[in-house]
Amino acid sequence: MLALLVSTAVGCLILAYAAYLAASVIRYPPGTGRAVEIHEFIKEGARAYLRRQYGVIAAIAVALAVAVFALNLVLGRPVPWRSPAIFLAGTASSMAAGYFGMSVATRANVRTVNAVVKRGLGEAFSLALRGGLVMGLTVAGLGTFAVASLSLALGLAEDVVRDLVYYAFGASTVALFARVGGGIYTKAADIGADLVGKVEVGIPEDDPRNPGVIADNVGDNVGDVAGMGADLFESYVEAIISTMVIALSLGVSGWRDFAALPVLVSALGLIASAATVAVALLGRVKDPARTLTLSSLASAVMIAVVSYFASTLLMGGELGTRAWAAIVAGLAAGAAVGLTSDYFTRKGLPPTAKVAEMSQMGAALTILSGMSYGFLSVVVPAVGIAVAALAAFYLLSTVGGFWYGIYGVSLSAVGMLSLTGFIVGADAYGPITDNAAGIAEQAGLGEDVRSVADILDSAGNTMKSVSKGYAIGSAALTALALLAAYVSVLPRVDMSQLGLLNPSVMAGLFVGMAVPALFTAIVIRAVGDAAFELIAEIRRQFRERPGILEFRERPDYGRAVDVVTKYAIKRLAVPGLLAIAVPIVIGVALGPYALAGTLAGAILAGLLLGLFQGNVGNTWDNAKKYIEEGHFGGKGSEAHRAAVIGDTVGDPLKDAAGPSLNILIKLMSVVALAFAPALAAALV
Repeated sequence: MLALLVSTAVGCLILAYAAYLAASVIRYPPGTGRAVEIHEFIKEGARAYLRRQYGVIAAIAVALAVAVFALNLVLGRPVPWRSPAIFLAGTASSMAAGYFGMSVATRANVRTVNAVVKRGLGEAFSLALRGGLVMGLTVAGLGTFAVASLSLALGLAEDVVRDLVYYAFGASTVALFARVGGGIYTKAADIGADLVGKVEVGIPEDDPRNPGVIADNVGDNVGDVAGMGADLFESYVEAIISTMVIALSLGVSGWRDFAALPVLVSALGLIASAATVAVALLGRVKDPARTLTLSSLASAVMIAVVSYFASTLLMGGELGTRAWAAIVAGLAAGAAVGLTSDYFTRKGLPPTAKVAEMSQMGAALTILSGMSYGFLSVVVPAVGIAVAALAAFYLLSTVGGFWYGIYGVSLSAVGMLSLTGFIVGADAYGPITDNAAGIAEQAGLGEDVRSVADILDSAGNTMKSVSKGYAIGSAALTALALLAAYVSVLPRVDMSQLGLLNPSVMAGLFVGMAVPALFTAIVIRAVGDAAFELIAEIRRQFRERPGILEFRERPDYGRAVDVVTKYAIKRLAVPGLLAIAVPIVIGVALGPYALAGTLAGAILAGLLLGLFQGNVGNTWDNAKKYIEEGHFGGKGSEAHRAAVIGDTVGDPLKDAAGPSLNILIKLMSVVALAFAPALAAALV
């Protein structure tokens, strides 16, 4: 089909453009001296961690592929090797995108510092954004290319579309393990370094005397670059593939056009993201945060325009216009989620300023005020997602009935995720500038360099908050689409049995609501245990080598990195296996209708907890930064000490448990879609 050919070609072009951006970053001189030495520590630590993490994930992926192959043999499927092969392709794609993007990001940090020294704010912003966009465009370009090329190579038949689910399954498996492992690593390192360095010893953040400072810098890359990239890669492909699966249920001879539409919209979204990149990089930059925000909005507008032509071309007339409106509803919901996260977490706006003010009276009020804003921040995104889903459903159901409406909901998820190329790029910009600010501090560069680096870093913090809100919001719509796709492939499904009054559905609902809570507890405990070990190691170094604090001895950074790496790798498996095991156990033990309830409960509870944790953690973080600018006593004041405690509490929420929840609900849904219908067929 022409749409798939065009999408494959666009995916190739975007990947080539990402390679060009990567080359432009690497060609830029890294500078000399202490900054380059620190950069090498960070780069090697991040690579070492990712290699070990991917080794564990690869072993789990091979075991799952063997299980899928064995199940296909038992079921007598005609091509038993295809779905496990596609599953492994999904895992390999996700790992390749994460490794490539993080490799460039770890090279961009020191080059951003050198750009600040040599050319100033504009050049440094351009370099950091190019480094981040390598991750974003690789994620979206590879996702589009893979789905389009597999559809072309295997033929867009019904059994092929169903097997594409295993590509999403592979991507989702990598995403959850990578997000959990990276989150445990980065937050254990952050908490350990802060509690001993800032609170106990009283040295600044990113001080080179702190043995945990390199581990903290490494964590920014493995968590917020590789982890976020894997997260939105799986969301991106799952939204496309779930829409293709639902297209099978429409009962129309032209279902292939319906299946090709999400792929084409995603390809056009890539073009819009690339065009936005050019605009952002060519303009004069005075306020990086404003440039990034306006660029993301410009990308959304361009996608809205080009998706109209894609919809009307493939579906024609009124149906195409309604499909386009469903896509726009998803874009609007994404904007609502992102802007809400921005408001509740941006430094200096009323929520963070109020939390900073309350911190004058102690850490208890820091925690309580932050929690109240965190819960409040959930309301607008939840309502926005509900409105988008409802509008998308009715736009198409009034034309073709129930499954057309469900197809519309899936399209709204595709619309929201069509921004992935730019959003992931802007998010990866954050860790690059965070590392750059840390390198400038540790290398003892002048105040003029550090002040510019801090401006870049502040914009990165804002975009990280927006990206996390965007990730969990898109996860809710994607999970709804996956839930609908699951129902659509159930054998001999009786829709009347899916109501809340069915005891099986109700039981599943309660089980599903408990899973995100259990998952959150496991992840936060893992962060706490890893931080405990790192704190003990940092204290040991300060105790046994007192010359460290007097600049007479160099800390053993490698030992601190190794401590956190071991604990993160050790604790990443259980949360991921929980997401895979629960749908299978529920599907076999309680039946497919109970499993539908479980997925619904997990989606609702996961959305609430994910949005709350992601936003409240960033609110506490930026309240602390607001105080550090000189408000309410500034650094070293009572308010600052209280805000540091709030920030420490929020760290595992915003960067470990919260972001992982959006993958949890999607992985549960895609496992149900891939496995449970076959396992539960006899019970229907």
